[in-house]
Amino acid sequence: MRFDFSRSTRVALFLIFSVPAGSVAIAQDAPAPNAQLAAKDLNARVNALLKQMTLEEKLGQLVQFSAGYATGPNASNMKYDQLVAKGQVGSMLNVVGAEATNHYQHIAMEKARLHIPILFGLDVIHGHRTTFPVPLAVAASWDPAAAELVARTGAIEARGDGIPWVFSPMVDIARDPRWGRIVESNGEDPYLSSALARAWVKGYQQDDLSKPDSAAVSVKHFAAYGAAIAGRDYNAADMSEITLRQVYLEPYRAAVEAGAATLMSSFNSINGIPASADPFTLSQILRKEWSFDGMVVSDWGAVSELINHSIGDGPTVARKALEAGVDMDMEGGLYGTVIAQQVRDGKIPESVVDEATRRVLRVKFALGLFDHPYTTVTPAYDATPERRALARKVADETLVLLKNDPVEGLGTLLPLTGKAKKVALIGPLADNQRELLGAWAVTGDPKYVVTLRAALQERLGDRLLYAPGCDLLSGEDAGVLRHVNFLGPMNADTHEAVPDDAKTIAEAVATAQRADVAILALGEPANWMEGEASSRTTLGFTGAQEQLLEAVAATGKPIILVVVAGRPLELKWAAGHVAAILEAWSPGVEGGHAIADVLFGDVNPSGKLPASLPRAVGQEPLYYAQLPTGRPAHVDLSHLPRNAGEKFNSRYMDEENSALFPFGWGLSYTRFSYTQPTVSRGEVPVGEVISNPGAPVATVGVDVKNTGAVAGTEVVQLYIRNTDASVEQPVRELKGFQRVTLAPGETKHVEFPLGFNELNFYNVEIKRTVEPTTYKIWVGGSSLAAAETSLKVIP
Repeated sequence: MRFDFSRSTRVALFLIFSVPAGSVAIAQDAPAPNAQLAAKDLNARVNALLKQMTLEEKLGQLVQFSAGYATGPNASNMKYDQLVAKGQVGSMLNVVGAEATNHYQHIAMEKARLHIPILFGLDVIHGHRTTFPVPLAVAASWDPAAAELVARTGAIEARGDGIPWVFSPMVDIARDPRWGRIVESNGEDPYLSSALARAWVKGYQQDDLSKPDSAAVSVKHFAAYGAAIAGRDYNAADMSEITLRQVYLEPYRAAVEAGAATLMSSFNSINGIPASADPFTLSQILRKEWSFDGMVVSDWGAVSELINHSIGDGPTVARKALEAGVDMDMEGGLYGTVIAQQVRDGKIPESVVDEATRRVLRVKFALGLFDHPYTTVTPAYDATPERRALARKVADETLVLLKNDPVEGLGTLLPLTGKAKKVALIGPLADNQRELLGAWAVTGDPKYVVTLRAALQERLGDRLLYAPGCDLLSGEDAGVLRHVNFLGPMNADTHEAVPDDAKTIAEAVATAQRADVAILALGEPANWMEGEASSRTTLGFTGAQEQLLEAVAATGKPIILVVVAGRPLELKWAAGHVAAILEAWSPGVEGGHAIADVLFGDVNPSGKLPASLPRAVGQEPLYYAQLPTGRPAHVDLSHLPRNAGEKFNSRYMDEENSALFPFGWGLSYTRFSYTQPTVSRGEVPVGEVISNPGAPVATVGVDVKNTGAVAGTEVVQLYIRNTDASVEQPVRELKGFQRVTLAPGETKHVEFPLGFNELNFYNVEIKRTVEPTTYKIWVGGSSLAAAETSLKVIP
């Protein structure tokens, strides 16, 4: 799987990265945990420094404070210059820019006794200054090279701002879009998320932390944060250990194997144990089983918030977190105030503090901060054409065509070229720079965003008609959000002053009636309802947008719905009443251009859903890889009493079980056909599979043909089902995918390896294993793939 760059984009890569474009690739074999952190010479320097440190100086390395904006209660509110000079701060976050970071770094290197540099961290989520599509959108590309490119660009720009440590990637499995942080995730599937996790880590770290433009990752949030009960942020997670390991921990394991330097512990509890004080996940699994040598930082205030979990007072929870394996206390204020006395009293062995300090120092040495602590001040950021080309290319790949039905006299509505003299663009997200930027665009600047209105104006001129239609929020919405907005009080320039929706909808209807086709850009406000602390109980359009859609649809004009959102929304009415639906996510600075590229056919859409779209919010959590049930829906129940099959099976009374648009779904402007897949070997001895865990024992092959009239890229997907396991396995699991570009009429043979990595599962003894069984195998363009074969694993 490679990112297919045009010549102009390859030039852009060269200009930005100063390396040949061909070097942007994804390693096929996962490397061992970070070798730099385990290097003998590095650890010799760490141990030599550790011997010189007092207890207070050691604890200072375990303390992180924010000198910028806050995403939680501010615990420090201190004089940072004095703390740094005393060696009582090991890391700072939200300090951005060479001048700001150099200020504190000079104090640390010139006034603190041991001259230990500060480690600066920041939320770099989907780019730093250049804002790419949100991570969930990047996942929709099903292209690890795209994720690697976003991370690579983010690392370069972050290091230019004095930031060598990024709080990214987030690899939480997210199966409930009520949870706002699904926007930061790779979606619902552990295989896809693991592939992308490796790519994010590689892009940031480049397999060499010492490079001046590499950034250490902080993979978050360890662990199972995405399984929050009821989709409510910060809430508990409760699951079996098999599910924890087989689903939720897999992307973390992939990231660690890819060399992740640090992880971030999560806010939630797991099966009754707060994750930031859980020795099972932080020590047993992460350190002992996975051989992780890096550092663990808490999420914001997560150590002090352990008090709210009712597991002890301040000194007690600080001790529990430190002994469990949380090395650094982010904005919690406890490690620096209550640990020293417990060490002196013999409650905490000083060796525990030593080990945590050692882990922090390893990362600082590996990043080269002791040798090169300062950042060169450079000219202010400029969104150059080269950087825009990268953002546009990634955004092009993330758009998912959900529906494209024929319209009388026009054929399929998309692409639009030549099908409309006048186009009406309607909706509150059609010309909103800030919202297209997306959630968690921490250092992104809306002024660089090209909106859909601006992009279409370039193409259509006076053939484009425009009406906003309504606001993103109703008066009721604004009243609620006024109390939960961490960006600051709402005012008339944001959403407190809500327009007369009836009037603006009427104006939009009149605009649509003057056009041949209407494009509606609808969704939800990224900066009010997506990201952290943004859980929802409904998944529909916000404000009066649904009324706007229905009113425009009533005109009878052909409608293209462009959905701008950072989570899967409920689109059932739209799917039944509009001809074309394009999922655009929050597409970043080049979002308008990318959407226009697809609408007019300059780019043939290739995105696929990384998370299922529901028919109703009551289906959530909804995902394709369900466990089987003894009474599945849509099976022959003729052996039961008459009419029993109408009720007594696992189904909803008022809705179908299935997703409206399932995982892996995405249409194209061309068509693809698949031959019957074949397996190179029909039977494989189980001993051969287990004894060669890194090698394939069989391959699945299929021919894919472009049967349409235009070139296109298909994401070929392989799914399996273990039919005879000792522990229930999902009805389908993704175990391979490839992006394949085909000219009209062209056929390519695609092969997928099958081995221990693809066939294993956790048994009742919580061991990864393969058993004698039969695997059903499907290959196709989504999780609904129908072309089937099988592989038998024999004793």
